[in-house]
Amino acid sequence: MANQVLYVALMFLVGWLWYFLVVRQFVFNFTTVHPMLKRFKKLSDDWEKIISINSFRYLTINIIVWILISFGLCFLAYYLCRNHLYLFISFLVGGAVGVITFLGRYSEYTERNFKDFCSTYYRFVFDDELRTAMYNSKIPAMKNRMNDMNLDKTILIPEFKN
Repeated sequence: MANQVLYVALMFLVGWLWYFLVVRQFVFNFTTVHPMLKRFKKLSDDWEKIISINSFRYLTINIIVWILISFGLCFLAYYLCRNHLYLFISFLVGGAVGVITFLGRYSEYTERNFKDFCSTYYRFVFDDELRTAMYNSKIPAMKNRMNDMNLDKTILIPEFKN
C-alpha cells in the first residue's frame, strides 16, 4: 500500500513536469508567439523587410516537435501504467494542476512572455538595432528604434498587465 501511494505521487509529479516542460511550451507558441508574429505582419505592408518569413516556419516546426514530444510522453506514461489506471489518472491530474498553476500567464500581454518572445525571435529581425534591443529585451530601446523606422510601436509592443 505504501508503495502504491509513492507511485501515485511520483506519477503526479511526472504529470506536472510533463505539463511544465512540454505542454507549457506548446501553449506559449499559441498564446504568445503566434499573436506576436501576426503583430509583426501588421507593422507594415512590406513586413518581410522587418522580420523573416522563416520565423513562421520556425514556429510551425516548433509546434510540430512539441506535439510529437507531448504525445510520445503521454503514450509512454500510458504504456507504463496500462495495468494500473489510477497511476495514469494521477499523471493526468498532475498535468491538470500544472494548467491551473500557470493559468494567469498565458498571454502576450505579460511582460515576461513578451521578453521570452523577444529573446527567442530576435534572430529573425533584419534591422541590427531592433534585433539588439530585442535580444537584450530592452523595451524602451525597441520603442525608440521603431520610432526611427516610422513604425507604429503600439502594434508590436503591448501595454503590459501588472
